[in-house]
Amino acid sequence: MEPLLVRACRREPVERTPVWFMRQAGRSLSQYREIRKRHGLFDIVRRPELCAEVTLQPVEAHG
Repeated sequence: MEPLLVRACRREPVERTPVWFMRQAGRSLSQYREIRKRHGLFDIVRRPELCAEVTLQPVEAHG
């Protein structure tokens, strides 16, 4: 059987929604490190405004 994420990417039925954490992109950014000083990872992923901010930081910094 294929991994859950692969099946979901193929739009096949899955028993639960998979989540992929990609944390490496922001570690080099001082803005990300400042947020991480104040908030843990699970706090960030539970708060949409923080999640959006750290997601967009590398995009804005690196294009």
